[in-house]
Amino acid sequence: MLLSELSHPNELHGLTVSQLEEVACQIRERHLQVVSTSGGHLGPGLGVVELTLALYQTLDLNLDKVVWDVGHQGYPHKLITGRFSDFDSLRQQNGVAGYLKRSESKFDHFGAGHASTSISAALGMAIARDRKGENYKCVAVIGDGALTGGMALEAINHAGHLPNTPLVVVLNDNDMSISPPVGALSTYLNKVRLSPPLQFLSDSVQESVKNIPLIGKDIPEELKNIKGSVRRLAVPKVGAVFEELGFTYMGPIDGHDIENLVNTFNAAHRLKKPVLVHVVTTKGKGYPYAEADQVGYHAQSAFDLTTGKSIPSKKPKPVSYSKIFGQTLLKICEQDSRVIGITAAMATGTGLDLLQKNIPNQYVDVGIAEQHAVTLAAGMSCEGLKPVVAIYSTFLQRAFDQLIHDVGIQNLPVSFVLDRAGIVGADGPTHQGQYDISYMRSIPNFVLMAPKDESELQRMLITSINHKGPTALRIPRGSGLGVVVMDEGWEPLNIGEAEILEEGNDILIIAYGSMVASAIKTAEILKGMNINACIVNARFVKPLDKKLILPLASRIQKVVTMEEGTLIGGFGSAIVELFNDNEVNIPVYRIGIPDVLVDHASPDQSKEKLGLMPDQMADRIVEKFKLNN
Repeated sequence: MLLSELSHPNELHGLTVSQLEEVACQIRERHLQVVSTSGGHLGPGLGVVELTLALYQTLDLNLDKVVWDVGHQGYPHKLITGRFSDFDSLRQQNGVAGYLKRSESKFDHFGAGHASTSISAALGMAIARDRKGENYKCVAVIGDGALTGGMALEAINHAGHLPNTPLVVVLNDNDMSISPPVGALSTYLNKVRLSPPLQFLSDSVQESVKNIPLIGKDIPEELKNIKGSVRRLAVPKVGAVFEELGFTYMGPIDGHDIENLVNTFNAAHRLKKPVLVHVVTTKGKGYPYAEADQVGYHAQSAFDLTTGKSIPSKKPKPVSYSKIFGQTLLKICEQDSRVIGITAAMATGTGLDLLQKNIPNQYVDVGIAEQHAVTLAAGMSCEGLKPVVAIYSTFLQRAFDQLIHDVGIQNLPVSFVLDRAGIVGADGPTHQGQYDISYMRSIPNFVLMAPKDESELQRMLITSINHKGPTALRIPRGSGLGVVVMDEGWEPLNIGEAEILEEGNDILIIAYGSMVASAIKTAEILKGMNINACIVNARFVKPLDKKLILPLASRIQKVVTMEEGTLIGGFGSAIVELFNDNEVNIPVYRIGIPDVLVDHASPDQSKEKLGLMPDQMADRIVEKFKLNN
């Protein structure tokens, strides 16, 4: 069968193992060809090709529901559910999404860009199925890294309490998340991987009991209990935790043995109860470079398939904000042993891999457990440590209650660094860091800041660590502006102090964080129209520099705010509230992200669609205030 001719995943039913293995080769070939050309997630999808094909052999995809955790392991799923020909558009504007998306395909039963959600969603579908009296299978596929998330464990706890609710959880165990997983559960799974497979012991016991004279087919209840006890005795290290939580455990299964996988999944479906199938896979399977470097090839920019090396950018890029943060924090940690860097399974993405490598005893990775990371930091702070919690803006949303309850209310000196704040590009709506200004402004005692460039990032980091209360520092994704940075000796900022970058009398532009550079470019365009803008780098959204802003606004009478975040409750709203509280009645034009989801595209494409490019903003300002009259 040619994968390109596949119109429905059910067409794979009945293929021989060798035919399915040929389809697996086609999936990997297409996957590698697309990602090497345009970039995207690589290792996760390559590792689950056989798992996907085998699982779908045992399902009717017209009825049955499969929920893929996170979704970047769902590329093989996309390739056999009608998106083969469009796969070249992966993660590009108006193209195939990098994660599962309900609006994209009827086979995408649940969309997610954050980990640990699949079991909860699949269990919800199973409960709905049973309440409606319907009959279809519900399956959750979750990675071992995502299993460290509290939500996944909560869902397992609930599902195990529903013995008559059929649900299959496939644990895709590749000993990795984005980085190697951490914690006791990971250690436990390592032991399980080395144990001999346990699949059908209970069935074997039952068959043996049936052959005992005078018993036959009707097994007394007492012997059924013995059957369960014998099974548990045989699983001391292999599935005991899951068995005690109410699941029937099957595994560990070779995740690249299609025949064994098909047999195991069929057996799991027959049990009509919560079952956990433990499948051991190799992340990056089939591409030697990805197998050898499972962290580096989790996701890749365009690369040479032959050598595995990234294709260099035509234009050299400045060092990323994440790298500058990591280098600066490392230096601070060298000078102060009380400073601790904390990440939630994102060492490389946040720049904390430098700290992990050089001063591991001042580095903590809690796994995919953002809520725990925040409260852990709060506990450290209570005892005199100086925790710096580096989490993507979009992932810190998951710990909103902890930010309020455990840090804000107690006014604890914890520093938060929100990486990937603003528009992030190809990862789409689940990853846009557009909400943090709004969701953190309301939290008591927090100081919120954002740098205009790399040098100011360094100053803000030392300001945050020195502050006696909680702080949040947002930094954008990608390269900095190329400004010169210092190796040490950074001067802290005065909390709540803004700065005037350019003088002007026609319009006042107050910009926050990454939008300061755009404000400067916008002002240059306005200057060509004989419109002179006064530009203020706000630096802080909480507290605002009212001593600087209010007199300027009262004098100029026309105010524009610029932010790379949602307008509802954002930086511009803070300025409007400041004016209202101080009875300054002047027009304010807020520029930022309106009440929309920002889909996957390049950052510039997204900004252009939102009207956030400098030339667009200049035109909008002129039109709003009729400055060309």
